[in-house]
Amino acid sequence: MSNKINEYRSTEAAILELQKKLADLKPHVEPELELQKELQAFVASKGLSLRKGALLIYPDFDTNITAVAGTQTKTRRAREIKVYQNPHTGELVETKGGNQKTLKEWKAKHGSDTVESWLRK
Repeated sequence: MSNKINEYRSTEAAILELQKKLADLKPHVEPELELQKELQAFVASKGLSLRKGALLIYPDFDTNITAVAGTQTKTRRAREIKVYQNPHTGELVETKGGNQKTLKEWKAKHGSDTVESWLRK
C-alpha cells in the first residue's frame, strides 16, 4: 500500500478517536457552555464587555486574575537623575536620559567624553 493510504487511515482512526472523546466530554461541559452563552448574550445586551460585566459582580476581578495567573506586569526601574555641571559657565543640567537639549549642545561643542566627566556624583 502507498504511504498516502496509510496516512489516510491513521488520520481517519485519529478523527474517530477524537469524536468519541468529544462525545464523552460533551455532557460534562454542556451546562457550562450554555451558561457562558447566556452570560455573553446578557452582557452584550447591556452594552458591556465581559470584563466590565465581571467587574460589576466581582470588583476585585482584575487583581484576582493577576494574582492567580502570576502575570503581574513588570515595571521598569525609575531612571536616576543625573546632574551635569558645566565648569566653564557653572550651569547645571538635570536629566534622566541623554536626550536633553542643553546636554546635546554641550556634547556637540565639547565632546561626549568631556561632558560625561562633568557628571556630579
